[in-house]
Amino acid sequence: MVNEPLGLRTLNRTLLARQLLLERAEMGAQDAVGHLIGLQSQTPLSPYPGLWTRLAGFDFAGLGALLTERRLVRLVLMRNTVHLVTAADAAALRPWLQPMFERSFRGSQWAAGLAGADQAGVVRHGRRLLREQPRTPAQLRTELGARYPAADPASLVNALRSWLPLVQLPPRGVWGRGGGPVYSLLEEWTGAPQAAPDPAGLVRRYLAAFGPATPADMQKWCGLTGLRPLFAAMDLRRYAAEDGRVLYDLPDAELADPAQEVSARLVADFDNLLLSHADRGRILAAEHRSRVITVNGLVRGTVLVDGFVGGTWQFERGKGAAAVVVTPFARLRAADRSALEAEALRLLAAADPGAAHRVRFGAG
Repeated sequence: MVNEPLGLRTLNRTLLARQLLLERAEMGAQDAVGHLIGLQSQTPLSPYPGLWTRLAGFDFAGLGALLTERRLVRLVLMRNTVHLVTAADAAALRPWLQPMFERSFRGSQWAAGLAGADQAGVVRHGRRLLREQPRTPAQLRTELGARYPAADPASLVNALRSWLPLVQLPPRGVWGRGGGPVYSLLEEWTGAPQAAPDPAGLVRRYLAAFGPATPADMQKWCGLTGLRPLFAAMDLRRYAAEDGRVLYDLPDAELADPAQEVSARLVADFDNLLLSHADRGRILAAEHRSRVITVNGLVRGTVLVDGFVGGTWQFERGKGAAAVVVTPFARLRAADRSALEAEALRLLAAADPGAAHRVRFGAG
């Protein structure tokens, strides 16, 4: 049975509620990362403003500590991109996503560079190297290249990243520090073996964080195909979208009030809020998409005005100074401009406490 149609504002407010963006949640960073099933961390520091805008009392240093304590990890997961996830989710998600990694590598520019190096051999040798000690990409290129001299060393490292769960170790991803990638095996770093995949459980978790949604939406989020039979076999509530698509949801999940007011927010660059639905219309209007998601795959930080993307923002830093630059897509109401300025100043106080702070509005 398909329930009543869901309007755009109901989908918008419900997504914001499940993404902890209707109001800041009284939740710790590790629990929030688990609820969101990770935050994209292709740019290593994106999760910091991403969680700051969602959580009351978020501590930048505390998130870095969770990384160094190995409770959170950064590795390639959904959509073949780096994500910050809990150690438990890394162990559960990686084997489930492995078919996507295999397919993605076969279709990549790197596949032709293996020159006869077999998968089992590359995996065996790479695992041995990383069990000895963590290694940088340059070190892996040198050592794998010596073992397979006919192959392209960069192709070998990209193959290894597809075939084995490689964690990027801190201090990369720690606010205020940095450094290039250093890889370790997931099980070596966390001590936890990979878990048996639970596809139905992951559907439920996806819907809890991003629903109501279609199988195509979840495919956009994770990169896997063939999810429709899984949705159809589960006990899920069904709604109609305004365009006739069937939207699935958890049987006991609540929908948000479409009339609920939403405070202006700053959303991080590469945030999964914008990357986890085939139809982004519930949060991002089609006419603004190219101003947010560029042709070379960059996803700019965005501002939410009345719950929808109404512009972009970015940090600007100089000696002793830090700024947030907001570029709205249209003229802002005075109340929205004031709310965004206040949000930006609070973010700067948390992110750059020792700097002089400024908020600047660019031309739309």
